[in-house]
Amino acid sequence: MQIHYLSENNSVLNHFLGQIRNVNVQNDSMRFRRNIERIGEIMAYEMSKNLNYRNIEIQTPLGIKKTTEIKDELVLCSILRAGLSLHLGFLNYFDNVENGFVSAYRHHYNNDDAFDIKVEYQAVPAIANKTLLLIDPMLATGQSMVAVFNKLIEKEQPKEIHIAVIIAVPEGIEYLKKHLPDYCHLWVATLDEKLNEKNYIVPGLGDAGDLAYGRKL
Repeated sequence: MQIHYLSENNSVLNHFLGQIRNVNVQNDSMRFRRNIERIGEIMAYEMSKNLNYRNIEIQTPLGIKKTTEIKDELVLCSILRAGLSLHLGFLNYFDNVENGFVSAYRHHYNNDDAFDIKVEYQAVPAIANKTLLLIDPMLATGQSMVAVFNKLIEKEQPKEIHIAVIIAVPEGIEYLKKHLPDYCHLWVATLDEKLNEKNYIVPGLGDAGDLAYGRKL
């Protein structure tokens, strides 16, 4: 798996990452959503450098200009509900993609810390021989991402796979390395320290879905 760490060099990305973590800023849900969206835009731009392009000619008012355009057929798929704001950021840059949405959540079957992943709702276009962009803000254990990926490829195989997360931990990255194809690209905005005893990211930012859209029951 090829891993791209985007926050190693100082940029405005780190500015937005700091704001979504800051408890004095993140409680403004509209600002939180917008910052997630802007992070998605930056990640989409960085990811675009690794896509495939073709040469084209553009007619301008004064002549012909040779340039390039994205060759890949892109399918942008996010995990509900936390992925919605990030999805919008990617969609602002990849504005002609097909879109997919999948729900995944931790099911605590004994009302303790143990859980499995439930993947239920799915609305996804055909992905065969296309470039799949699978996104979710947080990569904790990695189980949700793998469960969703396995659901998506039950009937069709994409040509290329790019996975994008804002915050990841080493445990989640190792889980993806073990369970996903080697040719996947993993895009990580920033790497955190570890998971705690409840499998939450530390220092993390809290629950991205709750911060963006309000607390759930």
